[in-house]
Amino acid sequence: MVQTARARLRPVAYRKTRSRWRRWAKITILVILGVAILYQGWIIVSIVRYRGSNPSSTALMDQRASEARARGEDVKRVQVWVPYDRISRNLTRAVLAGEDSRFFDHAGFDWEEIRKAMEEDWNKGEFKRGASTITQQLAKNLFLSTSKNPLRKLHEAVITKEMEWILGKRRILEIYLNVIEWGDGVYGTEAAARTYFNTSAAAVSTDQAAFLSAIIPGPNGALNPSTHRRRVERRKNLIERLMRHVVVPRDLD
Repeated sequence: MVQTARARLRPVAYRKTRSRWRRWAKITILVILGVAILYQGWIIVSIVRYRGSNPSSTALMDQRASEARARGEDVKRVQVWVPYDRISRNLTRAVLAGEDSRFFDHAGFDWEEIRKAMEEDWNKGEFKRGASTITQQLAKNLFLSTSKNPLRKLHEAVITKEMEWILGKRRILEIYLNVIEWGDGVYGTEAAARTYFNTSAAAVSTDQAAFLSAIIPGPNGALNPSTHRRRVERRKNLIERLMRHVVVPRDLD
């Protein structure tokens, strides 16, 4: 009789335990969703604010500062914000040629480049070729990390669409040109022009603009001009040729 009673109690205890786990799982999911919604809401508010004010820092700048402190080094940051109208059109065209030649033709994603990247990665059996637009790069630099986690890429896509809707092409380009990394602690066109050529962003020549654009994908690594000069020169020459086909809409000026 005792054994029979125990046997009857086991399913009841199991159901109670399972019900308790389900309840905690639902609470956990709701908390995660709530935090995600609040975080995304903060990002949207930040994007709206950036329509009229400039970001004081970016996620990438904060990441680089943390990495420097972890190595026991001083945090470097050279950045001088300049409005879009005070950036050389040579530099604007060079950056577009090197990073996103169809910037004015897409709504945040260059599907043709994405298709090419997927085909190339499939043929090589690896995930290497990037196809990020300027808006995607800015979304990552402003709010996310350099991680290649699929969830991070998904979040980047959401922020990309929000920035395209809220900011518009000119403002996206202006912020991008002022915050992207151009070397160890060097951010934005003015700091880059001063660092590499001792000139202003407004006075950058075609040759200088192509050089600066060439190093954007890896200024501290594969395209560091101090250690990979030939590689940078080859890419610079290609960008100079591509610049001839880049047209910046008149209404952007």
